Amino acid sequence: MDYTARLHSLQLTVDHLQFDTLLVTHPPNLRYLCGFTGSAGALLVSAGGSVFFTDGRYTQQAHDEVRGAKIAIARKAPQTAAAEWLGRQRPGRRTKRSRSIGIEGEHLTVAAIRRLADLLPGHMRLREAPPLVEQARMVKEAEEIEAIRAAVTTGAGLFDRALEVMRPGISEVEIAAEMEYAARKAGAEGMSFETIIASGVRSALPHGRASAAPIQPGGFVVCDFGVILHGYCSDRTRTVWIGPASAEARRVYDAVLEAQQAAIAAVRSGVKAGQVDRSARKMLQKNGLAKYFTHSTGHGVGLEVHEAPRVAKGQQEVLRPGMVITIEPGVYLQGQWGVRIEDMVVVTEHGCEVLTPTQKEFIVI
Repeated sequence: MDYTARLHSLQLTVDHLQFDTLLVTHPPNLRYLCGFTGSAGALLVSAGGSVFFTDGRYTQQAHDEVRGAKIAIARKAPQTAAAEWLGRQRPGRRTKRSRSIGIEGEHLTVAAIRRLADLLPGHMRLREAPPLVEQARMVKEAEEIEAIRAAVTTGAGLFDRALEVMRPGISEVEIAAEMEYAARKAGAEGMSFETIIASGVRSALPHGRASAAPIQPGGFVVCDFGVILHGYCSDRTRTVWIGPASAEARRVYDAVLEAQQAAIAAVRSGVKAGQVDRSARKMLQKNGLAKYFTHSTGHGVGLEVHEAPRVAKGQQEVLRPGMVITIEPGVYLQGQWGVRIEDMVVVTEHGCEVLTPTQKEFIVI
């Protein structure tokens, strides 16, 4: 990853927006900008350069990982050290009276902002910055796409393991455990999120995390899972039926698959995210199921499993080549069952590439 180029680009943006300095504290943003993977860090970015702060626990790690920024090892919390360092600097070139310090408002608590303000001298004021790093992260570089592709490939094998052990009587959490063990054996650094195995009436819960409930015949099992590999996430959902399947179960499954395929077909550079969402909903509306689709069609994936852009109703973000998003419509009939099918795609100039292995036929166990 070219961290120096990323920092240079952000420095130009910070200067253009008339911030004297931007304070970056969100760990995925730190990793994106300078390569640091530890849990305690702060980065000051200004037109004149960048300084990374961490504590003594990460001395060696910071020198091994951080690129494009000076490294400062502090005896106190990195945010505190960064604020005190700022307080020792002379007033900015724009004015001798005040300096504008940009902060990531969505990633700092009220208490943290108060502490920062108390540490800064009177001529410095905190100002919430736009999500500059998140905006840059939306479009993936070729190396990032390859890392995501590797995570998707590793994650795909977990569904095969789920099918091997899934049967009536086994608990949801046992299936999740088998999948997570397989992920670690395959080299995953961890799971992208808590594995969802939701069976029977619980399959109607969009985020029905694995429970002690045993798998019962006569219902769907929603399997939503992903891994982290080289820092990048994967996300995939497949739904299977246990026991003899009814015509209605097949109808609903086919409708969700049709909606997903319509949304994938709508993905291309220049299209608004909301248009992709609308394509899925129109297909479900045609099948009389739109009111049972209760969440967005997708989201960005990268260093975080949920990141910009949102693929949801009314979203105006224009898709660009290199964006990696999920396409995951679902139908949830409360008290009965639910179906969701999810793939990850990368936006191209004239369409998209489906990264997830495309096995999506109706599976009966």
